[in-house]
Amino acid sequence: MDAAAGYRSYGTDDLVTGEGVEVELPIAGVPSRAASGLIDLLVAGALLLGGSIALSFLTTGASDAVAGAAGIVLAVGVTVALPTLVETFTRGRTLGKLALGLRVVRDDGGPITVRHALTRALVGWVEIYLLFGSGALVTAMVNPRAKRLGDMAAGTYVVTQRAPMRMLPPPQMPPGLAQWAASADLAALPPGLAIAVRQFLGRAQTLSPASRHQLGQELLGAVLPHVAPPPPPGVHAEYVLAAVVADRRRRDADRLAREDALRRRVLPADPLG
Repeated sequence: MDAAAGYRSYGTDDLVTGEGVEVELPIAGVPSRAASGLIDLLVAGALLLGGSIALSFLTTGASDAVAGAAGIVLAVGVTVALPTLVETFTRGRTLGKLALGLRVVRDDGGPITVRHALTRALVGWVEIYLLFGSGALVTAMVNPRAKRLGDMAAGTYVVTQRAPMRMLPPPQMPPGLAQWAASADLAALPPGLAIAVRQFLGRAQTLSPASRHQLGQELLGAVLPHVAPPPPPGVHAEYVLAAVVADRRRRDADRLAREDALRRRVLPADPLG
């Protein structure tokens, strides 16, 4: 089992900004998702009704084949094309999600693209329209991230933006490892691995001793390929993980400070600052 996927937080999810700065993104619950979906369904129903009335006038005197093709185009446009365009251009928001303060994001917390929106819409046509929402409801109720089938296929989930986001305290440099970490070559960790390490360090005390040891060793094994030279022998896995994340955070802070100082020297002062 992948170490980054082996540790899951329930009820919230984490987004790592930069290296080692973790923001807690609250996952949208099933009731709020159902309410936003109902609003979107009402909007889609109104558009289908209005479009059908318009088509009945436009196709007066036309053959049944033409009328049927126009109806299919209308249905596909309202149920697939329109949600795809709206979610793409609004970065994951529809009218229902806007009303409930929700947004669709990628599994890594980033904004969705047209590929994600189209996949959600295509699968949603089956689980929402063809199955009358039962597929989406059942799947969201049993999934830890309240994902429907379209989210699973697209690699997305829905977060709420109205709950306050909390900056989690960064791990501190363990005593005795500062010199090693400062001189070591610490590559940037992949986003999924960085999230798993931060979750583990922040919640290790709530785990059973066996699970804590196993996850610590798995995460250490995933982190060591990004570190050279290896840490001193005999150091506890949690200390090594904390040292890597803490020093990566320090290096990123120093880099941002240098870039800001260079920007102030090169660019003129902001007259509105």
